[in-house]
Amino acid sequence: MFNFKNKVAIVTGAASGIGRATAELLAKHGAKVIIADIQEQKCKEVAEFICEEGGEAVAIPCDVTVSIEVKKMVEKAVLLFGGLHIAVNSAGIEGVHAGTTGHTEEMWDKIIDVDLKSVWLSMKYELLEIEKQKEGCIVNVSSAAGLVAGAGTIAYTASKHGVIGLTKSAALEYASKGIRINAVCPGFVRTPMLEKLIDSYPEIQNQLASREPMKRLATVEEIAHAICYLCSDAASFVTGVSMPVDGGFTLWGI
Repeated sequence: MFNFKNKVAIVTGAASGIGRATAELLAKHGAKVIIADIQEQKCKEVAEFICEEGGEAVAIPCDVTVSIEVKKMVEKAVLLFGGLHIAVNSAGIEGVHAGTTGHTEEMWDKIIDVDLKSVWLSMKYELLEIEKQKEGCIVNVSSAAGLVAGAGTIAYTASKHGVIGLTKSAALEYASKGIRINAVCPGFVRTPMLEKLIDSYPEIQNQLASREPMKRLATVEEIAHAICYLCSDAASFVTGVSMPVDGGFTLWGI
């Protein structure tokens, strides 16, 4: 199904979790991958691992909330590999658990900057290069929280709903130009961040799994496969979609 030979891909948030799994899968199937993340050392480690496995990857540390850094990251990717065909915007942070009146401006601004503004900034500069190829695709990582509401996570929920809005609007704008733009909406996933929480509070794993109709957490590889499907020719007539990859979580009724 997957053949990304001669394709250049940028993956933000690629130092760990869903971003890393996606970068590794794209590289495994032939893509030249830019590993972009604010964590410089982990970026290098992921790029080195991919190269050791026979793939092609370069680390470009980047704060995706800063316009000039995103612009330079995309320009460097094009300079190194000659173009850009695929972008996966997966950089993000967890929301804080606080009510509507409990969020501070600082909390709100940080979550919106990292989880929403960064997606717009990334698309802005990625699309300028992808358009030159006259075809390509972008996948934005939203969340099940982008499809349903969560009490006590107002900034995170707003940001992830916003990612879906950005995705749909951009998909309409670029559909006639041969560029597909989609989003994935993961449920509860065993990311390194969640693993640390489970190590400290083992009971959380069962609590979260019980909220999934499939009664388990997703692996990062399962989310990466969904992302790579949307990047592949198998999804050549798919754009503007917000794909739940959530074990049925968003099917729950009242």
